[in-house]
Amino acid sequence: MDKIGLIEKDYVKKSVPEFNVGDQVKVNLKVQEGDKTRIQLFQGTVIRRRGHGTNATFTVLKEVRDDMVEKVFFLHSPQIEKIQVVSKGKVHRAKLYHLRKKRGSKSS
Repeated sequence: MDKIGLIEKDYVKKSVPEFNVGDQVKVNLKVQEGDKTRIQLFQGTVIRRRGHGTNATFTVLKEVRDDMVEKVFFLHSPQIEKIQVVSKGKVHRAKLYHLRKKRGSKSS
């Protein structure tokens, strides 16, 4: 194993669920507010995955009222408490950027 791999293995999470682009996921985030910590839920569709090791990221798209909210998460971030796969999606593309433009029932 190379030197970078030896360093990264301490920071890579062991319990990351298997999910792909097009899946509906719930991401539980730890949010620090003053001296208190709480868990915030972010649920949406995975539109992109990229990278490997500690640099792996995934992008989740969520519709809030009439706006689209997009967040990029580091897969092995300590701020992510857990990731739950709500439903599997069947897609034919690696990146679902076209969902950014859709609104309402068209996005499902």
